Amino acid sequence: MKPRLPLHIGLLATAGLLSAGQALAQDASQDPVQLTMYYPVAVGGALTDVVDDLVEDFEAEHPDIDVEAIYAGNYDDTRVRAMSAIEAGEAPQLSVMFSIDLFDLIEQDVIVPFDDLVETEAEQAWLDSFYPGLMENGRLDGKTYGIPFQRSTIVLYWNRDAFEAAGLDPDQPPETWEEMAAMGAAVHEATDGEQWGVMVPSTGYPYWMFQAFAFQNGHRLMSEDGTEVYFDDPAAVEALEYWVSLAEEHEAMPDGTIEWGTLRQNFLEQSTAMIWHSTGNLTAVRNAAEFDFGVAMLPMKTQRGSPTGGGNFYVFKDTSAEEKQAAMTFIRWMTAPERAAAWSIETGYMGVSPAAYETEALRDYIETFPPAAVARDQLEHSTAELATYQGGRVRRALDNAVQAALTGQMTPAEALAQAQREADAALRRYAR
Repeated sequence: MKPRLPLHIGLLATAGLLSAGQALAQDASQDPVQLTMYYPVAVGGALTDVVDDLVEDFEAEHPDIDVEAIYAGNYDDTRVRAMSAIEAGEAPQLSVMFSIDLFDLIEQDVIVPFDDLVETEAEQAWLDSFYPGLMENGRLDGKTYGIPFQRSTIVLYWNRDAFEAAGLDPDQPPETWEEMAAMGAAVHEATDGEQWGVMVPSTGYPYWMFQAFAFQNGHRLMSEDGTEVYFDDPAAVEALEYWVSLAEEHEAMPDGTIEWGTLRQNFLEQSTAMIWHSTGNLTAVRNAAEFDFGVAMLPMKTQRGSPTGGGNFYVFKDTSAEEKQAAMTFIRWMTAPERAAAWSIETGYMGVSPAAYETEALRDYIETFPPAAVARDQLEHSTAELATYQGGRVRRALDNAVQAALTGQMTPAEALAQAQREADAALRRYAR
């Protein structure tokens, strides 16, 4: 195992972090409260080691609570396994799952709002301490159901050495769609086709990447209440046309679909000079890159923009009051500024609160490694990730449309019109 980041910096509990859950302290003769947490591992890096270390530190400080972390695969796998456990009468107490699972979890009535667990002014202050942009996918009808933890935005990684070899300014990433297409084409031409200019993944989470393109073109794909989508809007069609044009017109990107799971390795192997990917890959790229690279906000058409992404903490309903309060204690501990800062440094995911970026550890890290601040700075230009009722069906319709357009099976307009029809059918009963 690689040397651990000093996660203990500032980790001693302070009076401001004492919660009602910590009032559960038991006599030595009593058994600790047992918590089961399903946890997703969706991007690269030794995240299981980091989480295991955090759990070990928490248990050392809270001998009255035991936490078992079950690593359940990607976000979809985690949701399936957690729901299967609930249906089998073996509900976990908490989980980190997709922030966009909110509507489905509420509809199935399996989670509780954190507002019902808050008992003190300190706990309420904690509930209000997170970046508003990260809370958009965790709140509905005035209630908070999800607490941000493993959160991200999409960022652009670029190979400075490849830019310089192609006659581009290595310190100047693309600011606009036009510049990204031109720079990508320049790299591909300068290497006689040996290196691609840009790769945007279209498997795994194609809807997420497409949402970024649409938002950069001034368009939001869904209503705030999760009952409507706007896939076939002209601005959305134009966004997909641009994505397709990167390969067909500009020859800056390979034809067909591009794999999410291998994209980071493509970048590290210098198969491409630019990628769009989660900031959750930042530390893994830093540790493995054998070339000079940079990280930037995504380029724009009419505005900058990226959807937020990643996972939130949820507390499940079918658990005892004691377990809910123990889960609350653990979640507050995990999201405290010092741990959020250490988590960000270790993984590349965002510090989820302004206070995390005010810690000495994260301030010093950003001073020596400025890319660590890009995802945070991009929050100013962010939008909530695509989330609706019947989320799986709706996202699948959009995923299929994106891939159909990129593989030439349908035009962008045809593909998005079909996705709109399928989404409308899935959402018809939720219309307000």
